Amino acid sequence: MPKPAPAGVSTPPRPAGNGGTWHIIGFVYFTFICYLSIGLPLAVLPGYVHLRMGYSAALAGLVISVQYIATLLSRPWAGRISDHTGAKISVLWGMTACTGSGALLVAAAALHGIPWLSIVSLILSRLILGIGESLGSTGATLWGITSAGPRHTAKIISFNGICTFGATAVGAPLGVLLDQRFGLASIGLVTILVGAVSFVLAARKSAVPVSPGEHLPFRNVIIRVAPAGMALALGGVGYSTLATFVTLYYASRHWSGAALCLTAFGVAFIVARLLFIQVINRFGGLPVVITCLMVESLGILLLWLAPSPRMAFAAAALAGFGFSLVFPALGVEAVKRVPEQNRGTALGVFTAFADVSFFLTGPLAGAVIGAFGYASVFLFALFSVLASLGIVVTVAGRRSSAA
Repeated sequence: MPKPAPAGVSTPPRPAGNGGTWHIIGFVYFTFICYLSIGLPLAVLPGYVHLRMGYSAALAGLVISVQYIATLLSRPWAGRISDHTGAKISVLWGMTACTGSGALLVAAAALHGIPWLSIVSLILSRLILGIGESLGSTGATLWGITSAGPRHTAKIISFNGICTFGATAVGAPLGVLLDQRFGLASIGLVTILVGAVSFVLAARKSAVPVSPGEHLPFRNVIIRVAPAGMALALGGVGYSTLATFVTLYYASRHWSGAALCLTAFGVAFIVARLLFIQVINRFGGLPVVITCLMVESLGILLLWLAPSPRMAFAAAALAGFGFSLVFPALGVEAVKRVPEQNRGTALGVFTAFADVSFFLTGPLAGAVIGAFGYASVFLFALFSVLASLGIVVTVAGRRSSAA
């Protein structure tokens, strides 16, 4: 008679579930709702706080940034909630938080005549939205992995990323349109609507059982995930610098069409994910990451050296194509490093590295620009991506030696 698995060792994998596209979309949809809730007020709030309410630009920036801080700090907690109480519970709490953030946005609009109460409502709305993002997206990813089966991890993480970028791209212009026609409160009402409907949809979906077994201490999870997380953080600097500074870079060269550069990156990113996601299962996460980082490095190098907008456009597309599979491929490696019952925590910690990267890249790259000029920001990004490549090559070499 077989002996039970000792504590701390992952349980045998469950039989493969349904990895069909529509089945996976049924879970990553909740990530789409989280980022739609983020995107809707994203382009409206800075102008609302600074121009309509008369507060400083610094406070307007804080209203936006506080959501990212809340997301970063709550990522590991969201992972532990998913591991201990279930991914469905995490998603339900996430949808509740998104709905609550919408209600506070409506309150902020209603309290416009009492500025300090209005700004407090806005900040609370952003804080709750940041927590909702952590709970909803982490829970949705783990729910999908557990339901579809571990062998579909790369596909689920990939579709999750598409939902993230797609929802933000849809939400930002939609939010501007709503604000122009109906005012800030309409953005809050739409957020309440989509959050509440999604809560009902999540409540009706079947939960997956929590993986049995002893959970690793949180510190051990961080140690195991850290190499993949550091590689992700450094590899993501290319995207962060492009998204933040390409408009200023184009203006410094007296070029037009900076938005097209971002479009080229985004389109190449999504196309590569849709066409090549299966190569992660075929060749393994680390070989794919190495190849992708090399392609991304070439794109950023060409962007730094670009003599014309056309070259910059092509370079941005190449960088987006290369970066597309970095997150899912490293995510597969991060999840493999922990027992099944710690996957949610691992996903939360892993994604937190990306949050840190996005949060720190702006001021660091801004300092580089101040010292060396606009083009230097892409040289800074190139060194960061090459450092990421060095980490991955080192990890791959150690595993080959151990084998």
